[in-house]
Amino acid sequence: MKRLIPSVRTILTASAALSALASVPALAQDAPAGETAETQDSGEIVVTARRREESLIDVPISMSVVTGDSLVKSGAADITALQDKTPNLTLQIARGSNSTLIAFSRGVGQQDPLWGFEPGVALYIDDVYVARPQGAVLDIFDVERVEVLRGPQGTLYGRNTIGGAVKYVTRRLGDDFKASFRGSYGSYNQIDLVGQVVVPVGDTLSLGAAVAQYWRDGFGTNLTTGAEHYNKDVFATRLSAEFTPTDNIFVRVAGDRVLDRSNPRHGTRLLPNGTDPIYAPTASVYDTRAGIGDDNRVETRGLSVTGEIGLSDELTFKTITAWRDGSTDTVIDFDNTILPTLDIPAEYSDRQFTQELQLLYEGDRLQGVFGLYYLNGRASGAFDTVVGLANLTTLTAGEVFTKSYAAFGDFSFDVTDQFKISAGLRYTRDEKTGTVFRRNYTGIRSPRFGNAAAIPGLIRSDYTNSRDFEKLTPRISLSYQPNADLNLYASYGKGYKSGGFDMRGDAILTPTTVNGYAPETIDSYELGMKGAFLDRTLFVNVAGFFSNYKDQQVTIQVPALPSGIASFVDNAGKGEIYGFELETRMVPSRHFQASVVVGYTNADYKEFFTFIGGGTTPVDVSNARDFQNTPEWTANASFTWSNDVAGGVLAFTPAVSLRSDTQMFELATPALDQDGYALVDASLNWTSGDGRYRLGVAARNLTDARYRVGGYNFPGALTGNSVIGYYGPPRTFTGTFEIKF
Repeated sequence: MKRLIPSVRTILTASAALSALASVPALAQDAPAGETAETQDSGEIVVTARRREESLIDVPISMSVVTGDSLVKSGAADITALQDKTPNLTLQIARGSNSTLIAFSRGVGQQDPLWGFEPGVALYIDDVYVARPQGAVLDIFDVERVEVLRGPQGTLYGRNTIGGAVKYVTRRLGDDFKASFRGSYGSYNQIDLVGQVVVPVGDTLSLGAAVAQYWRDGFGTNLTTGAEHYNKDVFATRLSAEFTPTDNIFVRVAGDRVLDRSNPRHGTRLLPNGTDPIYAPTASVYDTRAGIGDDNRVETRGLSVTGEIGLSDELTFKTITAWRDGSTDTVIDFDNTILPTLDIPAEYSDRQFTQELQLLYEGDRLQGVFGLYYLNGRASGAFDTVVGLANLTTLTAGEVFTKSYAAFGDFSFDVTDQFKISAGLRYTRDEKTGTVFRRNYTGIRSPRFGNAAAIPGLIRSDYTNSRDFEKLTPRISLSYQPNADLNLYASYGKGYKSGGFDMRGDAILTPTTVNGYAPETIDSYELGMKGAFLDRTLFVNVAGFFSNYKDQQVTIQVPALPSGIASFVDNAGKGEIYGFELETRMVPSRHFQASVVVGYTNADYKEFFTFIGGGTTPVDVSNARDFQNTPEWTANASFTWSNDVAGGVLAFTPAVSLRSDTQMFELATPALDQDGYALVDASLNWTSGDGRYRLGVAARNLTDARYRVGGYNFPGALTGNSVIGYYGPPRTFTGTFEIKF
């Protein structure tokens, strides 16, 4: 029987080799120069996108792979830095928080991070699906690589996802003692402390621990309270144990916890409210005048058990059992003043249990996976919408229970040595029960958020309803490989995201909200090429795609006084999305390499039905709507120069990333929408010859560009003309020392 777990040397070699065809601008930083050249010559770029180890060239899926080491050495603060290296990807910290993730790929994403909504781009931590975006802005520690898969996924992964998947792959422990420490200090008193250790216990058991603490002062100040604004205070830990009693049995138990006590992000005002000076925008885009307070706490925890049993040389059984939960207590000040003009105190809670069973087959000409998947989740929350100028509060509370059952299979057959066909099918059944409660109160805040004297008023929503959704989603691809270094492929896949219930739904304004909203689907077609040329000194990945998007779920929020803010979810109609991705990497010598990444997305609504001006008949407004969080162009260019210096390797990597104009919402909002911008980064790293020591300096946003990554739009006198923006980090410098034992 084959050994299931690769050796430590194999894992490290594969990790370094991943960069050769992906959008990593600094492979020379990951290893001494001599090893870099050796890696290029090896030819084996190993990934697990299809739940088995195989060459990246062989995978007929558009994907990018970024090593954890390259992210750390570039000074990346968290996984949102992937959008600078990956075409047609948007990863941003959500409006109002420090750790809630907004993700879009090829125009498809999650419109709203509120409880009950499904993500359009799924996040996995070691094959465990993460259902909620809260706490999903993962820091870069104890990670071997991140795989970004574009397009619908479902025949290979536990939970179906309509727009793509981000796989956060942690390091396997292995059977040797290892320890490392990394300390960083940077701008705004940034302090990062990261420690990791692996302790083998006998020949079959290894124990591992990784601990990280991140501090940073704020980029700005709350001018009302004096607190830091855009600061960071995050503690994260991961404990794991690996048991390998025989060559064909492997068990891994892993637990993680992240506690984010950073202050809430209130944003900054972009427009005044008449001539009242308290509503004037601040001088710095990182400052705020929010008076709601600065209390914020986000905690996420997870536990997983993964088992693999080699039943024969060809057949492997795998089980993945996982539990996760999270809680959030936060506040958002939409008006950015000392007054409670438009304030939101909020709390969220979620938990999930997942079980996945797989049979993996790997024969001479047939390879594939068959799996069963079960998810049981509960997402709940509550928030007040405080409209202080009207002395009115609307409490919104509710929960969504989800049970999902699925069976999936995906198999590849080598018709000849050059021609291969791959086909997959997934059946999904989702059972959802939603409870929504909305009530008006006279007073500032409701009793749930501390005002026992608030006078209860009109109940706007109070219902519980259940709906079931089911779908068959196929996938098929054809590959032609004239040689081992070239793959030409064509593929088709259908994506699906189940329907649900709008947790902000107002049954008085929109009575049909009690029925929930329908699923959305996408038909995605792709042509691609992956190849290595010129004696493996030039690597090229290129893919063109066309998607037909139907019944897209769009969240629309509008002022609706005296009820505060009304929300309704539209199944907007039809959209067409087409574009391409190009990833090139040139390695002309062991001392120099360059990377160019380009993405293009053209997303156009063909139908967009919604209610206008209080009307009761949906109107097609597709000509006045555009896709949000979807720049037409994304690009990245970098090069790495390296040389032997002082018994080690010195590597210098400058990089520039560009994003074209972006709309924050479907309806254009000139005060919020972000014009195209460029970010310039650079890093300098020295690594000792034995790889034990590293000294590094990283600069991010060298031109100190100001760019919005989110916003809210609630214009009008009674809401304080609350148009507020959230901004990406300013120019920062970070110095790092790392030692490995």
